[in-house]
Amino acid sequence: MKRFVQKRMPRSGLTHGLGVMLVIALLTGCDAHGEAESASTPPPPEVDVATVLVEPVTLRETFTGRVASPQTVQVRPRVSGYIDEVAFEEGELVEAGDLLFRIDPRPYEARVQAAKASLAQAQSQRRLTDVEADRSRQLIQKHMISQEQHDQRQAAALNARAQQAEAEAALTSAELDLQYTRVTAPVAGRTGRAMITQGNLASADQSVLTTLVSMDPLYVYFDSNETEAQGTQTLMARGEPLTLNIGLTGETGFPHQGQLDFVDNQINADTGTLRYRAVLPNPDGLFRPGQFARVEMPVAHLEQAVLVNRKAVLANQDRRFVYVVGNDATVTPRQVELGREVGELVVIRDGLKAGERVIVNGTQKVFAPGMPVTPNPVAMREPNAGNDIATRS
Repeated sequence: MKRFVQKRMPRSGLTHGLGVMLVIALLTGCDAHGEAESASTPPPPEVDVATVLVEPVTLRETFTGRVASPQTVQVRPRVSGYIDEVAFEEGELVEAGDLLFRIDPRPYEARVQAAKASLAQAQSQRRLTDVEADRSRQLIQKHMISQEQHDQRQAAALNARAQQAEAEAALTSAELDLQYTRVTAPVAGRTGRAMITQGNLASADQSVLTTLVSMDPLYVYFDSNETEAQGTQTLMARGEPLTLNIGLTGETGFPHQGQLDFVDNQINADTGTLRYRAVLPNPDGLFRPGQFARVEMPVAHLEQAVLVNRKAVLANQDRRFVYVVGNDATVTPRQVELGREVGELVVIRDGLKAGERVIVNGTQKVFAPGMPVTPNPVAMREPNAGNDIATRS
């Protein structure tokens, strides 16, 4: 029986094979480790970056005001009598001179007739005394009457003239009273409700028949504190009219415009405020006296205002800061001092300068100072956004 003998590999060959396998294993492990490290390091995050704006800005402050009518009239009768007619619809717009009430005119018509009769009597008496006075002057020259008779006739003529003038004045007064039985609108405006209706007695200069307020234009009165008043006075010193933006309670923004036309001559010592008045056109009757209104008034003008988007400003307790992106695309937090908001922008009083770039979108992707980012340039302001609507920050 033959014996099978296993041949052994020479020791040197075995050692060489193991070495080759070890080298292959090490190379394979290094490649895998490098791929793992490459996969675990993400690229810098992409953020929206905008350049700081520097431009002139008009700053505005918002105040609460009240609408008032330039002319408010309590319509009262000038003569007493019973109301015959209410000639208007309550709450309607009327023109100056339109009939509002009619008072029973018959007693005043009778007084006019009596005054005319008295005047006719006075005129007749004057004609008689004038004739006697003329005859007296002829007779006194011929010494046919005494001086006493002459003087009496001259005095009678003068007295008759006075009585005629008195009768004429009485007639004029009676005609005025008759005219006042027609109560007309003294100004154009909107009527209130009729306080005295048909058939009731109205007393001269006492009874309030209705109220009448002018509607176009209207006034808006509001108060400003001393600091804002000084800024507005500086703008007014330029001699240019100040346009105010006005909005009613419940309206969005300030869709109406008025002109500042009056500033009080002294500051209220109790409140430390100064009274202002704006003229507000009201052709459609949208505003009514007594309404509250919001008023935006220019209080300052900055020739070189540093502006950033509100979205770029972050808060850290009571401090405000922005992320500044350097030329090497790394991020640096920068504390800033805020001013007023100007539309979607905010004025930076201190902390930034022209030409610097700040992150406006993607701040949540920044985890540490100095980290790199991939900046995506965007505009600091949205297209068509205004730059003159400012409020206190």
